[in-house]
Amino acid sequence: MRSSGLWDQPEHLLLWVRTGSACIRMEGTPEFRLAEGEGVWIPSDGGKNRWTVDTEPGTVAFPLLAHPKIAAEDLSEPRLVVIPDGWQDWLIQHFNLMVTPLTSHEYSQDALVDLLRGSGRRPLVPHGDTGTSAVDLPVMPRASGARVVADELLRNPALDLTVAEWAARVLSSPRTLLRDFRADTGLTFEQWRLRCRLNAAVEFLVAGYEVDQAAARVGFASRSGFTRAFRQQFGSTPYEFSRTLAAQRVFGDHSQRATAARQANDLVTMVRDGRGSPDAPALLPATRTTPHTNNFHVLSWVYRGSGYLDIGDRHYERGRGVATWIPAGVEHVTGLRANSVSLPIGNATTGELQLTEPLQTQFSPAWDDYLMFCAISSRTPMRPDDYNPSQVLEPFADQLAARRALSLPMPTGSRARGAAMDYLRRIGTSGGSALDVPADIHRAFREQTGMTFARWRYAARMHTARDLLAGGAKPSAVARRVGYAHLPTFSSAFTRFHGLSPRDYAARQVDQPPG
Repeated sequence: MRSSGLWDQPEHLLLWVRTGSACIRMEGTPEFRLAEGEGVWIPSDGGKNRWTVDTEPGTVAFPLLAHPKIAAEDLSEPRLVVIPDGWQDWLIQHFNLMVTPLTSHEYSQDALVDLLRGSGRRPLVPHGDTGTSAVDLPVMPRASGARVVADELLRNPALDLTVAEWAARVLSSPRTLLRDFRADTGLTFEQWRLRCRLNAAVEFLVAGYEVDQAAARVGFASRSGFTRAFRQQFGSTPYEFSRTLAAQRVFGDHSQRATAARQANDLVTMVRDGRGSPDAPALLPATRTTPHTNNFHVLSWVYRGSGYLDIGDRHYERGRGVATWIPAGVEHVTGLRANSVSLPIGNATTGELQLTEPLQTQFSPAWDDYLMFCAISSRTPMRPDDYNPSQVLEPFADQLAARRALSLPMPTGSRARGAAMDYLRRIGTSGGSALDVPADIHRAFREQTGMTFARWRYAARMHTARDLLAGGAKPSAVARRVGYAHLPTFSSAFTRFHGLSPRDYAARQVDQPPG
């Protein structure tokens, strides 16, 4: 695997090799060759460090971030770090907190209607001894490019890219990106980003951070600018808000973001010591989210210990090695018991995967390194040049094929049914639209389903296309996934089968009330 690029995060970077070996090259700095258990500290330099990483096959290397405000002068240059074995799971959990979009979990969304109506600022009042506040997540854009930008800013509101740089990241144009934010959220991009930063600042203030620290962590260049924006949004200054919290004694690490920041402080302390702290944390605390929804399907894997997923009154246990697809748009609660670690190892859009219920599979420990590699590739700039995010669906091919089979007449003979399932697994993959079968299989399909194999294959593609369109995928993307090179050809085939064009069918799904 080879990965390279511009590390444009404002944080410092600790690149840690868990298994394998890596070579890191940076402009103006001698290269670092890392073995298993070693890391390299790369100061931020204003987000301008250009680095290239070469790794041997089977290598798992975690990029771990630490905020620039917490580094001392003795960490101003790149340096080699040795990571003791006892710290490994702690670092993996740090990575999990770093890359997981947990911002929305700490706040109620009850006031979204007020925001949609443009009611302006909302009073910020601590509630008793919970440390939470009446702050609400900005309305999320629906357009795919704007959604990716919004998710990145929720994870790291201090990112200070220009609109042109954001547009280039999501393969859009600046004009389209700005238009999508305005159309979907009622806010300009600048207003949306400011709202996001202020909400994150509240988390840090609730966690006990000083005003200057909170301002720096969410991307404000000066205290005065932060104070002015905070007062305009919430009606009080950050200092006044902190004094109210102190009077009510509600300080504490109530937010996952603030917890991750505390861990980053510990991480810098370990790096400064050179060989790390001899006493790694003895116990990882239990964690739990508040009820929330994701904008896309999320695949979460339990690496250590155990956890659970609650959707309404349904409870799903998640033991060590269990990977769970959590459906998009479904309110849920996830939790981990003490001494447990999970990682998000992939996402899928509603167009890539039609999913209304959780989908689970069990991985043996032999999969650990590969699944960690998936987590790193899906959530950071460190990924191979030929990275394919859809590969994370492959372990679920049998379950997806079984679901597709429910909507089709299936042959009863073992050989013919095997050919049918093989085809259903391959839909949406390269070569998935073509499958050569012998003459006896063709006869079995005619006798057992009343359809020729060609007709059955056509029906399978059209049923899959229907499900993908219902999930929100665009007709052009669906055409490619079910094996059509040209959209007009796919549209004609879909219309013949369903009596509606793909565009009309998708529009009907949007207009149809849920039932």
